[in-house]
Amino acid sequence: MPARQITREELKQHDGRKGSPAYIGYRGLVYDVSESFLWMDGRHQATHLAGTDLSGELGQAPHGADLLQRFPVVGILLDPRQES
Repeated sequence: MPARQITREELKQHDGRKGSPAYIGYRGLVYDVSESFLWMDGRHQATHLAGTDLSGELGQAPHGADLLQRFPVVGILLDPRQES
């Protein structure tokens, strides 16, 4: 498990646009989905955006969270109360 802590502000900066890596948050972890053609230009299925926490949205997806195991974990997403 990576020790790097990532704030929500930092996560926003990794939106997959203009050469930026595409990161998504899910249940306290941050995944790098940059190599997936399904996340081209920081968008997935014209619905989900890179640079955001998708914890509340993945339950509506046609696939399960186990799909995220294909992607590297790059950090721990800080709870907003932990950010300072």
